[in-house]
Amino acid sequence: MVVTRRFLLMGGAAALAGGAATLGRASLPKAAGTFPLTRSEEDWRKRLTAGQYAVLRESGTERPFSSALLNEHRTGTFTCAGCALDLFSSATKFESGTGWPSFWAPLENAVATEEDRTFGMLRSAVQCSRCGGHLGHVFDDGPKPTGLRYCMNGVAMAFKPAAA
Repeated sequence: MVVTRRFLLMGGAAALAGGAATLGRASLPKAAGTFPLTRSEEDWRKRLTAGQYAVLRESGTERPFSSALLNEHRTGTFTCAGCALDLFSSATKFESGTGWPSFWAPLENAVATEEDRTFGMLRSAVQCSRCGGHLGHVFDDGPKPTGLRYCMNGVAMAFKPAAA
């Protein structure tokens, strides 16, 4: 999936406003230089769909409102599409209106962040703490209790329903 220049320009102002506010957030875990699970790029390409690879391994962005996970409202856990690590509880998912699945908190030790200065903006990119896959970005315009909005690419995740 290719993101158009129009999409980037339209979303740039909103992302810049939200991303600038994330500077200096000491409470967010920082991404490590290496991750516990590593694979060759050839292996990642074999394991992932083209869309998953573009987002998880090349820090791409899916089109807004294109993910089936946006309307996933069952009880369960959202996992990394690259390594199946549990990332977010459905209890923290909320409707942000942005077009991407949004959460107010990740599971403990599930994600890491790193500074993202692409497209002339400063944001906090969110990565899977096990495989380093790019998941999305975190902004400080979310609901209570954290005030954070983890704006995730649905293609970077899978959903695991709670056991009945």
